This record gives sequence, structure tokens and C-alpha cells, in this order.
Amino acid sequence: MNNKIKGLFLAGALLAFGCNHKSSDSAADFSISPEAGTTYKAGDEVKLKVGFPADAKVDSVVYLLASTNIKMGADSVYLPVATKIGVTKDTSGISLKTDTLPLGIRVVTAKIYAGGKSQDVTTNILLLAAKAPEHYTYKVEKVFPHDTSAYTEGLQYEDGHFYESIGDYKRSALRKFDLNTGKTLLKIKLDDQYFGEGISVVGDKIIQLTYREKVAFVYDKNTFKLIKTFPNNLGPEGWGMCFDGNKLYNDDSTNRIWFRDKDTYHPTGFIDVCDNTGQIDSINELEYIDGKLYANIYQKDTILVINPKTGAVEQLIDMKDLYPMADRPQDRDWDNNVLNGIAWDAKGKRLFVTGKKWPQLYQVKFVKAP
Repeated sequence: MNNKIKGLFLAGALLAFGCNHKSSDSAADFSISPEAGTTYKAGDEVKLKVGFPADAKVDSVVYLLASTNIKMGADSVYLPVATKIGVTKDTSGISLKTDTLPLGIRVVTAKIYAGGKSQDVTTNILLLAAKAPEHYTYKVEKVFPHDTSAYTEGLQYEDGHFYESIGDYKRSALRKFDLNTGKTLLKIKLDDQYFGEGISVVGDKIIQLTYREKVAFVYDKNTFKLIKTFPNNLGPEGWGMCFDGNKLYNDDSTNRIWFRDKDTYHPTGFIDVCDNTGQIDSINELEYIDGKLYANIYQKDTILVINPKTGAVEQLIDMKDLYPMADRPQDRDWDNNVLNGIAWDAKGKRLFVTGKKWPQLYQVKFVKAP
């Protein structure tokens, strides 16, 4: 997965929320604390307070909480609606409890009412995980063949077979293959202008994202016949996707994971992935396993276990040397042919991982690091 515009997107998002904002010059004498960009850990109490000019006659202050609300297209104004978290009639301020809040950038607006008019002052905080993730490593249980021409972008095990989304322009495809032999059983090629990305099986359908083309495909699972397309305007790019039985998740090259309705594919919310030190960018291939989201970080030998309600990284699995460097062909592009592809056999309780153009698919077990 290429990653060139991610920095530009994040810079724009942070610029929008990186400083205190006042709705008009008439609000210039009002201020709000804490200072924009102040970092807290989940569970910390945040003291919110508006500073008033000496001659101000204020009727009330209403405090509202929202997370960053980014517009990425004409039809793409997303969640959430601001929630009222407190009201005061003086300078005492309020306390915001963070133990149940999703992580990431949280925006606080104080709406100041005076003389029949209102003025807004805004700040933001960065909310991180309360504790460091547990560290795990892995044990290889079995090794299976994998097609070395497959630039793996999405991988799912369903009904005894693998479904794989293959990326790269002019080579993108969707295929079904056999675990033991690696043999392709069914395949459809995408048009040359599309770069295939994450997939998810939902009932008798397969949903496939594309990279920068802002479109997603819906196929019949059994025949790969294209049923429909829908616009994908969530975030700067389309990367990974998975399904928890109720809703779809997809990421976009940043630390954001979006929620989608499984039938309409419309957005219903999001989480931002953070550990105890900061936001974790480049969340890529996704898999839902026993109530948690598993994700690899692009170009790193790392898999994260993420709380799907808060975005907190709860476990970190070091996959270093799964495919030893000494065994790799020296003429391959190992900056791009990296770890990518997580699949879970829910019935057999088997976990599989592979990489882009890797010759093996590994059945692994995660174990606590010594």
C-alpha cells in the first residue's frame, strides 16, 4: 500500500483543530482551558473552564463535546453530533470524565450566552490509552503455499476456502483459493484503472474497496459476478476491511477505523487508534476475532489488537522474522512486499497471516512475550 498523501491529510486535520478557535472578533476576550492539543490518558479528569473578561455579564455557558468531524467530499459530512456535557452560570467550569470516551482528538466547545446572544470558544484534547499494550510474539504451527504474484491487500477465510483481494494497478483481482495447495479456484480481474484493496464477506456477498478510486465493489460470493458499486468517500484512501457479524469496519491510511452499515454501506461512526504514547498511523489489513480488531501496521512487522469501542491498542504482536530475510529473494521490492493479510478460521480457531507476494501463508498462534 502506497502512503504518500497520508501526511497531507493529517496535517490538514490537525491544522483545523490545532489552536483555539473563536467564532467572531466579539469573542476575543473569552478563552477556554485546557490549551488545545493537551494530552490526557483515558480515565483522567479534564478540567474545562471559560475565562471571562472583567466586565462580562454572562447568563450561562453550555459545554459541548465532539470528535474531529472531517469532510472528504460533497456527500461526506460525518459523525458525531456534539453532545452537551455540562452547564454553568459562572466561572467555575466543569469536569469531563474520560474513562468511557473513545480515544483520539476530542473537540470541546463552550457556548457562552449573554444578552440574548451566543459566542463560541473551542479547544481540543488528545485522549490516549490508559496503559501500554501487552507484548506478544508468535509460534508457527503450519506453513501453506501462497501465490507469489498475489499482492495481498485483503484476506478472509470462509466456508473452507480463502478469499483474497490482490492490489496493484493493471494486476488487481479478486480470487478464491485452496488452503492446502494454494490453487486458485475462482478469479476475476479488475479494470486496469482500479487498485484492489481490503475485502469482507457478508452473507452471500463480497465487498471490495479500492485504493484511491473512491469506489467499492459488491460481488456475488459464489460467482464473483458484480452486483453493484458504491462510493467510498471515507478518509483519504481505501485500505483494510472486516466484518463483525453486525457492522463493517474499514480504515483509510490514517489511525481512523470507520464503521459502516452492513446493508447500506453508509457510515455510522468511527474510532481512532491510539496506544498510551500517541496515535497509531497506517492501520492496514483488518480482521475481527472474538470481539477484537486485529490490524497490521503498513511496512512494519507488527500486528495490533484493538478495542473496537475505544480504539485502544490492547496487545502488540511482534512478527519479526516470520519470513526470514535470509530466505527472501534479494531482487524483490521488500519495501512494498511486506507483511499484510490476516485471516481467522472461526470454526477451527486457526489464525493465518501472509504478506504481499510472499510464497507462504502461515498458520500461527500468538504467545505472551518473555
